[in-house]
Amino acid sequence: MKRILVADDEEKIREVIKEYAQFEGYEVAEAENGMEAVEMCRQNDFDAVVLDVMMPKLDGFSACKEIKKLKDIPVLMLSARGEEYDKLFGFEIGIDDYVVKPFSPKELMARLNVIISRNNKAEEKKDLLEYGGLVIDIPARNVFVDGVRVDLTPKEYDLLFYFAKNKNIALSREKLLCDVWGYDFYGDDRTVDTHIKMLRSRLGKYRDYIVTLRSLGYKFEPQEGGEFKK
Repeated sequence: MKRILVADDEEKIREVIKEYAQFEGYEVAEAENGMEAVEMCRQNDFDAVVLDVMMPKLDGFSACKEIKKLKDIPVLMLSARGEEYDKLFGFEIGIDDYVVKPFSPKELMARLNVIISRNNKAEEKKDLLEYGGLVIDIPARNVFVDGVRVDLTPKEYDLLFYFAKNKNIALSREKLLCDVWGYDFYGDDRTVDTHIKMLRSRLGKYRDYIVTLRSLGYKFEPQEGGEFKK
């Protein structure tokens, strides 16, 4: 079940939003001021936060800044002030939408649904690493070469994933042994070289993405696109 936090010092507004949100299947938590909202976000995970601008102890803009430092949570800002300056300032500090009071609860929920859906899609994309025709599906631990799934051993996948996280960074054999196999692994450089050889063979035409650095180790140097986002 999706969870949202509604932070507003007006109880009636919290009740209205809670009623509509629960009707759409959301679990709703409430905060009466900005400080409480920040602390609740520190201790809990939410799919979105609704923040009123004018709140005691800590205003909505300041609360948003603090929340964004803690977690990347979508924020919908509520305010009785509809001036362009306030809206632009809100977007500059990272809010996802701005709704002016008085508001339609149905419209607010529609906007809330949009930003949550948009954030979920963005998170899904972060779970994929794409380098041209080489795709690494992180949650499923699958690798695709030009749309065809290739079977890797668990250690080969760990090695490829580690390379992707450290793209364009020179990695010694000793560091690969320590970080991929574990510091207590009993083995030598030949273990790394053997697995690299097998991994390259499975990557087909993308084998050259793994570059050999003479007298040092290896570097993952994809020639097109791709970046690690999570």
